[in-house]
Amino acid sequence: MYDIIIIGAGTAGIAAYKEAIKHTQNLLIVNHGSWDTTCARVGCMPSKVLISAANRMHDIQTAEKVGLSVTSKIDTSQVMQHVRMLRDHFTNAILKDVNSWTAKHKISGQAQFTNENTITVNGQKYQAKSFIIAVGSTPTFDLQWKEQLGDRLITSDQIFELEKLPQSLAVIGSGVIAIELAQAMQRLGVKTTVFARSRKVGALSSSALQKLAQDEISKNLNIKFETLPTAVQLNTQGVTINFQENNQAQQLDVEYLLVATGRKSYLDTLQLNNIHHSYTDLKKLPVHDTTKQLGDYPIFIVGDAHSNTPIQHEAAHEGRQAVNNCLKYPEIKNLKTLTPLAIVFSAPEMATVGQSFKQLSDAKIEFVTGMVSYEKQGRALALAKNSGALEVYIHQSSRKVLGAELFVEAAEHMALLLAWMISENLTVDEILDKPFYHPTLEEGLRSALKHARRQLK
Repeated sequence: MYDIIIIGAGTAGIAAYKEAIKHTQNLLIVNHGSWDTTCARVGCMPSKVLISAANRMHDIQTAEKVGLSVTSKIDTSQVMQHVRMLRDHFTNAILKDVNSWTAKHKISGQAQFTNENTITVNGQKYQAKSFIIAVGSTPTFDLQWKEQLGDRLITSDQIFELEKLPQSLAVIGSGVIAIELAQAMQRLGVKTTVFARSRKVGALSSSALQKLAQDEISKNLNIKFETLPTAVQLNTQGVTINFQENNQAQQLDVEYLLVATGRKSYLDTLQLNNIHHSYTDLKKLPVHDTTKQLGDYPIFIVGDAHSNTPIQHEAAHEGRQAVNNCLKYPEIKNLKTLTPLAIVFSAPEMATVGQSFKQLSDAKIEFVTGMVSYEKQGRALALAKNSGALEVYIHQSSRKVLGAELFVEAAEHMALLLAWMISENLTVDEILDKPFYHPTLEEGLRSALKHARRQLK
């Protein structure tokens, strides 16, 4: 019997293995499919390579904004090869690490539970004192559409395998992945149309910032808000999409249809009902919010196998921390929580740090909002990136920073600073005592903090 069996070798599973091997050699990691991570293979890394190319092209084409007259001929024929080349570099580094692990610790195959301490893999039974489940997730799509469209319907798992940039693309969804990929494709010269169920883009909950984001991103990207296809069909060149707009039947022909409407867990492959008969509805699994324990069993589910925030650094953190609970079971502790941090690599970038505007409002927490617009901010004007705004949320009595939402150039950097501020429980007064170099985009953050402080008693 093993001390720990880890199921899944993505970000969370790999992190769990690296932590577990420090404490025991009596462990096993089981994986179905590729022994690398969603992030490196089909997620954050290849998408950022694509976005980098798109943003560089956009900067060249809009050089007049910084007083330059540029005549350029841009060849995009190598973009997808470049994306895959760097993607392979990232995944090969992971696979090299995995290949260095002790061979007897690894099994390739589909794991399924037969009871709370036994799984079968390739017809062989394996038992453990505890389990870490890190099977990850996969994009969702309409199975009937897939049958109709074949390889003309793609998800984020297939888009980076395209040999060349398509002439046209329709994107279903307006969340994080949809907006990142749609905006990048549009900037690379792909005629892109987004179909959005609602008026929301990305993940911002502030109504003011949402409106800014919708208006700004819509300037150069065709988003059909509150409009979804009524039917799709294959044609000789790609896909015909039928939809209703202004009470009129419309058609759109595109080469590919990208579905980016969310992800579903691979937990349904594990036969969890053999652990307990009630574990058939994955949405009602009794997974503890802070320990990640499944029911009363020595089983811990980490990463995006059971999460509303499929974020790489959180998955790795949970994987590492779950090992301690496995080894010390039944004495288990809450996993140390990180300051919530989510970034959308749109242009401008979006970010949410700590508690969002909606979370604070729903919890009826007394806070003030400090806001700054970047339309006239000095450094943003110099960069010709003067759009968007940010908000910071300050607790009225403690004066501590509770959260922030950003829609601004280089939000990724300010979001990290804010996450560290929140994790250190700093007050608005303590932060404003720190240096803010001139001229920087961070000076806008200082303006928002000052705006908030003026509202405090």
